[in-house]
Amino acid sequence: MKLPSLLRRTPFRLTLLFLALFAAAASAILAYVYFASASEARTKAERDVRGEMQVLTGIYKERGFDALNRALIDRTLRDNSFLYLLKNPDGSQVTGSLTNFPIETLEEDQQWITFPFTDTDVEGRVTRPQVRGVQVQLAGGGMLFVGQSLGDTEAYLARLTQALWTAMGIVLLLGLAGGVLVSRNLEKAMGRLGKVVTAVQDGDLKARAVVRNSGDELDELGAGLNTMLDRLEGSMASIRHAGDAIAHDLRSPLTRMRAKLEVALMDAEAGKIDGVDAVQLALDEADNLLKTFNTVLAIARLQAAAGRTPDPKVFDAADLAADMAELYEPASEDKGLEFSAEIERGLMVEGNQPFLAQALANIIDNAIKYTPTGGAVMLRARRRSSGDIEFSVTDTGPGVPEEDRERVIERFVRLDNSRTEAGSGLGLSLVGAVMEAHAGRIVLDEGPGEYGGFGPGLRVALVLPAAE
Repeated sequence: MKLPSLLRRTPFRLTLLFLALFAAAASAILAYVYFASASEARTKAERDVRGEMQVLTGIYKERGFDALNRALIDRTLRDNSFLYLLKNPDGSQVTGSLTNFPIETLEEDQQWITFPFTDTDVEGRVTRPQVRGVQVQLAGGGMLFVGQSLGDTEAYLARLTQALWTAMGIVLLLGLAGGVLVSRNLEKAMGRLGKVVTAVQDGDLKARAVVRNSGDELDELGAGLNTMLDRLEGSMASIRHAGDAIAHDLRSPLTRMRAKLEVALMDAEAGKIDGVDAVQLALDEADNLLKTFNTVLAIARLQAAAGRTPDPKVFDAADLAADMAELYEPASEDKGLEFSAEIERGLMVEGNQPFLAQALANIIDNAIKYTPTGGAVMLRARRRSSGDIEFSVTDTGPGVPEEDRERVIERFVRLDNSRTEAGSGLGLSLVGAVMEAHAGRIVLDEGPGEYGGFGPGLRVALVLPAAE
């Protein structure tokens, strides 16, 4: 049989466990109090009885048997807490509040005993309190017993025990009620969180947990769940955006590729080109399309990172700049350009080195592509006065008009002076995405200006925060 949901809750079970531990501890304390009190009462009774016996035996030694008998009669009539019994040397009972000696045969001259004694209380009810006493053999052959009733102590212990058990019962009931209340409140709170999880499972990524701002662990759990859902919603939106972007961005290259293949087919049918040239043209267009596709995927991956650097590592930006200079200097010389580099050392940054290398390669490649023969390209890597790390590439090409410098970073944007060059218009768009993922920025400025038929040029700077 399945238990009710309330009884299956962890807080309720913890409450029962706590109550069980409390009951065990309280029982142990009660037992300790009971036995400690009983032992103390017994010790006190023995002490009082011993003192009374010493007084009576002192009377017997000093004044004899008759004086002892009178003392016992006087004490018995006063109705004190002691019980007495005196026997003659011939064995006949003389005086006392007992009818018989509790010990029939003494094994020693003095012997202690505890036994129940039938008595009546002030209301006439029969009681059987315990009596602690000592029985001694007198020097002349008689026998004397002195004992003390433990009835008052037993009554006190009974009241104490009843009070403790009553208090324990009240505490257990209150604890059980508190456990039920806490479990119900927690069940409601967890139910609200469960509804959010169910809604998300059903596809509602807008569902959020209610945070009461109480600062407890349920609020922390709700806030954590909301943060997770925010990131999940952002990631899903990025994935949808990436899919839409890929579908949109590849439509034009595919259309252009199909048009070129149709032209190549008509040229091949007309005999203007042979089949090998047509296939080579198709391969070139396929390579351009793959390059465009890979660039779009890289941009989508960076945008899906939502401002977080993918796989970041700390490295020296000077080494990256030196590698780029070594890679592109031969290409510049082949085109008849003067290539130079100024690189400071110890430029530590934290980021994804392959993405940063691709971004730097894109701006160097653009500088070489758009700078006419006889021009110059300068690569710099330095630490700015603000502490940021800066890569900059300056060329003496036609540059970018100031009104177009923000627009040129968008995808598939190509200015009129670049229409004759091969490309997809994604180079600076990828650079911008890389900078955004690295908490950096891209800055486009005018180059060295017009001189000797070159210019005004362009300076592209990639600014990154230094590694801590």
